[in-house]
Amino acid sequence: MLHSLQSNARRLAAETRGAEIAEAAAVLPLMFMMLLGIFWFGQAFSIYGAITRAAQEGARAGAVPLCATCAGTNTIAQSDINAATAVQNALTASKLDPNLTRIPVPTPAFASCSTSTSACDVAASAKMCIQAPVQLTSTGLCGTSVSFQYPFQFWLPFTSLNKQQIWISASARSRMEPR
Repeated sequence: MLHSLQSNARRLAAETRGAEIAEAAAVLPLMFMMLLGIFWFGQAFSIYGAITRAAQEGARAGAVPLCATCAGTNTIAQSDINAATAVQNALTASKLDPNLTRIPVPTPAFASCSTSTSACDVAASAKMCIQAPVQLTSTGLCGTSVSFQYPFQFWLPFTSLNKQQIWISASARSRMEPR
């Protein structure tokens, strides 16, 4: 009886049928998690690209001169509105909700090119930081800065990133065109 039991145990230990199923059962969940991670990090990268493009379009729209002969009018406020509109249009075109943006924390600090303040202008949009005119280089080149953050929520079950919301930052600067 003992001899029969030992012989059966040796035969089962040497048997390889079903090993592939056991290996697949061990590896497939890990592969699935890796694929989910690739997908969600790809989504985050896609959103990063879209909001960066939106910030660039906003900075360009805010840096274009509005009127060459309109001395004394409030062109800074209009350029801020143009920048905010360009950002909102770019986000909408990328199928992102412009209402989800927020002012970046901490707010960017630039030296001003004029006597006005270089703080974030929230009159045009309370959800993004538009600064103009600000110094872009140490040589005094002036321009417009647009920056904001957009939320993204991961969905990776069984990880610490599951349902974790992160804020992706976008920032762009553009040189002001001469009048």
